[in-house]
Amino acid sequence: MALRNIVKIDQSKCNGCGLCANACAEGAIALVDGKARLISEIYCDGLGACLGHCPQGAITVEQREAAEFDEKATQEHLASQKKAASQSHPQAMCPGMTAHTFTPSKAEDERQGSIQSQLRHWPVQLKLVSHAAPYFKDADLLLTADCVPFAMGDFHSRFLKDRSVASAAQAGRRPVLH
Repeated sequence: MALRNIVKIDQSKCNGCGLCANACAEGAIALVDGKARLISEIYCDGLGACLGHCPQGAITVEQREAAEFDEKATQEHLASQKKAASQSHPQAMCPGMTAHTFTPSKAEDERQGSIQSQLRHWPVQLKLVSHAAPYFKDADLLLTADCVPFAMGDFHSRFLKDRSVASAAQAGRRPVLH
């Protein structure tokens, strides 16, 4: 044990959005029973990359006695997380944040008439999307304001086909996270 900087999560403020877990490059934070938790001191480097991602201000960095950061254990932990993600097991997070890739069925296309959706993945809201989502690998990415798909009738056919998409809220608006 040594005196060092380490993340502290105020459970009374945490709303379980999971943004901090996505931002933690070491995988030290995970959602457990609907709340963000530091799963191991040895995975936390104490730099606080997760701080700016918490919309509730539930995360701080404190100096206290804690186990030393273990880079080797952290790398093994990240490798096991990556393996689990590649096997498409849903992570313990808000269901709206779980990455999904899909292709509409032929019957679904016929029900929609001649205008077919080109959306092939979920989520699309930038605050919910994981940078590690499989549909972003080697993708042609379309970044759009949240109102564009509703305001532009031919958005899907002109811009979305064969692209991954992320949507950002308008400046000054704060997305509602459940």
